[in-house]
Amino acid sequence: MSILYLVALAISLTGMVVLDRRFRLFFWRDARRAAIVLPVGILLFLVWDLFGIGLGIFFRGETVFMTGLQLAPELPVEELFFLTLLCYLTMNVYGGASALLDARGRTRAASHSGDGMDGAETPVDGSAR
Repeated sequence: MSILYLVALAISLTGMVVLDRRFRLFFWRDARRAAIVLPVGILLFLVWDLFGIGLGIFFRGETVFMTGLQLAPELPVEELFFLTLLCYLTMNVYGGASALLDARGRTRAASHSGDGMDGAETPVDGSAR
């Protein structure tokens, strides 16, 4: 029994937390919302996995890198950590993309504020150029 995969997932999750903390992407932006969104995402993926297992589509892969512990038949404990990582990564990427787009919008607005234009390429005073 090995814990290598579980350790790799834990290290990756730690990296997600560090990025989140540093750039205020998810939990550090709105902890209440994140505490709702993350478990809901994990739960949805777990239900998806259970349906796939029940239909005979998903199977547990045998490898020396996994603990062998299972939450349910064909559902290894590492899957819970993987789904947590997947959801956390997705929300960090979303938070980062939102922050970049917001910053880009503020930069554009600031560059247009000094040229007498209202952003629609017409002068503010209504006259034609």
